[in-house]
Formats: sequence, C-alpha cells, structure tokens
Amino acid sequence: MELRSVWSLLVAGAVACVAPGRDDGERAEAGLAAEEEPARVDAAIAADDEEPELPVPEPVAAATPQMCPPEMVLVEGRYCPDVVHICRRWVDPPGRFHDFRCAEYAPSVCKSRARKPLRFCIDRDEFTAPGELLPQVNHSWSSAKKACTAMGKRLCVESEWQFACEGEDMRPYPYGFVRDAGACNIDRGNIMGKKAPVDFREPAGSHARCVSPFGVRDMSGNIEEWATIDGVTAKGQRSTMKGAWWLPGRNHCRARTLGHGEIYFGPQIGVRCCKDVGR
Repeated sequence: MELRSVWSLLVAGAVACVAPGRDDGERAEAGLAAEEEPARVDAAIAADDEEPELPVPEPVAAATPQMCPPEMVLVEGRYCPDVVHICRRWVDPPGRFHDFRCAEYAPSVCKSRARKPLRFCIDRDEFTAPGELLPQVNHSWSSAKKACTAMGKRLCVESEWQFACEGEDMRPYPYGFVRDAGACNIDRGNIMGKKAPVDFREPAGSHARCVSPFGVRDMSGNIEEWATIDGVTAKGQRSTMKGAWWLPGRNHCRARTLGHGEIYFGPQIGVRCCKDVGR
C-alpha cells in the first residue's frame, strides 16, 4: 500500500468521526479521531511502515541538582488539573465542524480546589534523530517509551505535557488565547491534493512564535506526540496523543486523541521526553 493510500485512510477517519466518547472530555483531533474504525487505520499503517530504530543516546554532562540537560528546559510551577475554557468566537462556520477550532478564548478559569506543584525537565523540541532535519515519526506509544528510556529520560505524563504547553495562566494555545495559524505548523488544507506533498513536517523549533511560557517549542501542530495518561481511562487505556499535527485540528494544550491504542504508529506521530530534575 502506498503512503497516499495510508493518508487516504487517515483523512477518511477525520471526516468520519469528530466526537469520541465522553470519557476523553473532548472530541478527538480531526485527522485521527476515527474511533469507530481504529483497527482498519492501524492495520493499514502497520502493513507498510516499521517502527523507527531506537536512538543512540549521545553523551551529555551529568545533570546537577536543580538542573536539566542542555536540550531540555525546566518546567516549574503550580498546575491546575481542572480548567474551564470558554470560546468567544470560532474559526469554522456553522456545519459539521462548527465549534471545533476556536479563534479566541476568554481567560481560563481553574475549577480545582488546589493546584498541583510540578517540577520537571522536558525536551525543548520534538525528538529529531542525529543528522536529520525533521522530527522522527512512526513511533508507537511503546516505542516512544523505549526511545526516551534509551536517552536516560522518560515519556511525559499528560499533566506534565499540558503544563509545559499552557503555563500557570492556563493558555489554550502555547502562545496565548487567540489562535494564530501562522504561529505554528497547523491548518494545512491541501494534505491530500493531487500534486501536494502529504508530509508537511517542518524542522523542530523553526517557528519562532510557536513557544510556550516555559520556552518549549512546537507543542501545537507539526507532529503529534505521545504521552502517558495520569492514571488510566475507564477502559484501561494508558496512552494519549497530544498537540495534534499539521492538519486543521483543535491544536490546543488540553486537546487529546484517544482513538488509537498503544501499538499504533503513523507518519504524523513522534515523541518528546521528560526527565526528573537532577537525574
């Protein structure tokens, strides 16, 4: 099966389903939300692609207390587990995808009785193999965990990923409350054009404005990233995908995709790692 056929299945899933079950709190990403038929999409991807080889960890200076490795940034502050986002206006006109991409949010409200202190290191950029320009993809949740472990790190849990993206002011987008299609690699509309390339990845960190309050880059769009759910879902699921990719999706910090299991891998999904401070 050619890559275009794989993408046809992915995009078909986007049109077929926008709303997952209520247990994920939100509709899944427009391009990967086919919860009715994840097995068909997963089988098509797995038939043609192989999971990437694990990266060889490069020697780095040992981290000292209160310090992160050079390629990581420190995230420290008080995280709100339960946030209310209210959209003031929408990008999409009335129709099937109405109330999907928010153009502007009101200031976020923390509903939690207490915030949770967090302190950890996170990769500044999506993982890119040595000598390559584009973020590495075709990672499953399982291979993403192994890749992080091979580098002396670990896969981020969802609360860490979200806090690194939104900061203490609970930004819906890493750069603020107003959606900016030019800030990050998002809202590509011609991914299935007859002559257009299907791979719109861009070099990690190449969008100067796609930066979170902590200095983490590309947490909205470019490639989707695996994370581990805090606990498990009602169905026992441990994995989630965060940040969305380059298609027209929600692309905000709290959005999640649960429509694929731990062994799914595809040409739009990669990895970003976390690490305990001082380890």
